[in-house]
Amino acid sequence: MLYPQRLGQFTKEHADTVAALLCGLLLFLGWFALHLGWLGLAFLLLPAAYVIGGYESAREGLTTLFKEKELDVDLLMIVAAIGAASLGLWRREYHLIIDGAILILIFAISGALEGYAMARTERSIRSLMSLTPDTARVLLQGREEEIPISQLKVGDEIVVKPGELIPTDGIILSGYSTLNQAAITGESLPVEKTVGAEVFAGTLNGYGALQIKVHKPAQSSLIQRVIRLVEQAQTEAPPSQEFIDRFEKRYAKVIVVVGILLATLPPFIWGWDWETTIYRALTFLVVASPCALMAAIMPTLLSGIANGARQGILFKNGAQLEKIGKVRAIAFDKTGTLTTGQLQVFQVVSASEYTRDDVLKTAASVESSSEHPIGKAIVQAASDLNWVGAIKVQALPGQGIVGIAQEQQVIVGNAVFVQLYVTNLPEELQEIAQSWEQQGKTVVWVAQGVEVMGVIAIADQVRSQAAATISRLKKLGVEQIVMLTGDNQETAHSVAKAVGIDRVYAQLLPEDKLDVIRRLQQQYQTVAMVGDGINDAPALAQASVGIAMGISGSDVALETADIVLMADKLEKIAVAIHLGRRSQLIVKQNIVVALGFILLLLVGNFLGNINLPIGVIGHEGSTVLVTLSGLRLLK
Repeated sequence: MLYPQRLGQFTKEHADTVAALLCGLLLFLGWFALHLGWLGLAFLLLPAAYVIGGYESAREGLTTLFKEKELDVDLLMIVAAIGAASLGLWRREYHLIIDGAILILIFAISGALEGYAMARTERSIRSLMSLTPDTARVLLQGREEEIPISQLKVGDEIVVKPGELIPTDGIILSGYSTLNQAAITGESLPVEKTVGAEVFAGTLNGYGALQIKVHKPAQSSLIQRVIRLVEQAQTEAPPSQEFIDRFEKRYAKVIVVVGILLATLPPFIWGWDWETTIYRALTFLVVASPCALMAAIMPTLLSGIANGARQGILFKNGAQLEKIGKVRAIAFDKTGTLTTGQLQVFQVVSASEYTRDDVLKTAASVESSSEHPIGKAIVQAASDLNWVGAIKVQALPGQGIVGIAQEQQVIVGNAVFVQLYVTNLPEELQEIAQSWEQQGKTVVWVAQGVEVMGVIAIADQVRSQAAATISRLKKLGVEQIVMLTGDNQETAHSVAKAVGIDRVYAQLLPEDKLDVIRRLQQQYQTVAMVGDGINDAPALAQASVGIAMGISGSDVALETADIVLMADKLEKIAVAIHLGRRSQLIVKQNIVVALGFILLLLVGNFLGNINLPIGVIGHEGSTVLVTLSGLRLLK
């Protein structure tokens, strides 16, 4: 019983695709029956292909006609197909019925592709909703009780245990912990939070239990605002789509009006007989139908998409392949995009009587007992060295950690914390530490007993290909390249300088990134956004082209983006732009060829130098020609 249910569900979810496949199958069988001379079977199969493949287009065309009083290409194609079939029956040239069915099939395939593209917004919102828990642990009369997030009220006190997601925005009443806010604010380092600090829904609590007071309704939380921004940005129709819609309606009107005039006026003006008049009017409907124009675009874009997929670039729809070739400005997120998003030991400087390995081994001995990301980075850097874990380890959140290693006290932490245990901080190390901090790096001091052993710089590593990518984009003529981040100014400018970006926007929330993208669009029109986190989702949706990192990117970033770099290789952005520009060139060439054929056939039809079979051959031949031209992008 499961198989019929699954088949029914598949048919419902992919109705347009099933209709196109059935239309194609019936068309083939009808052609085969016609070829064998089985007219009865052919006349049974081909009308079924017309109905199944053309139902959705006919419904949409008639709805537009009666409700909006507008004509569109959907209805025009149905009229052209029925006209070809009627003429075929009238003159007993049954191959014309096949030509009409081919027109129907092309539109059925187009409708199926459009249906898949329209499902993106719903998937994006579902991914966002999964970022926050469904329930919160509320304190009621000293007891903990789980209630749905939707029932939370301002003033409620909730408890969040280590490793849990924060369910809603609030203020910490008691406790302290490290919160990973990278998904919301883009900060590369986990942030220490204690009493009085604000926390955001969707951020991950670290090692400490927190008691939080709800200070705003759950629906007003930062993550909920992100959801609404994604909805709004994805439902706004771009100007190019509006232009295409207007062109389609005007084109259909012109063709219908001219077709009616050709079917009625020639007997009175030129003295044509009615059979010739109707014959040429129907020929006009066939040769003027926009199949060649459609084939001028879609095969080219599909070929470009296939080419990109082979190179690790996933284009979610053909429109984005076109848009990426028109990009004039690109905005990059920092954490996880220009950088790897993983903390690493950047540099180690030791005091004169110690070595680099001495500093790392001593620091790792106490940090091995810590769950802090900085401690993990130090332990990773010392993984090839021989060291013994410390005992009596005690961590002070936001300050440092102390312990006993080889019968000596070891202190690791910030300068203020280490100064509580040592006699003085060497001046040469202080100068180095100050220089690192100005570069946006986190400085960790290491001491043993009362002596400072050295300092360690911790940083989020810049991707190796980032600088080359920025240079390549500039050579391609991208007019403006900016960096958007929730990190502090020092860190942001340090990374920007390393990769060659001159314009930086730091300390941004998701809605701030969205505002920057909008301002860039006002100045440069077509703007791309490259990001990987939840905080990038609104900007990715608003941008003309959203580009997400496939490996490090969050689910919502991947769903919201139009293009995904499957291997996180930034250099593929330049490849995508090149593909987009090539697709634009080929599409323009194809449109010129398609319009040229249509014009030639229309003139030939008007002068009486072509008959309907030649018109169909010219029409279908131009369609095949531009289709083959589009396949050049497969190389």
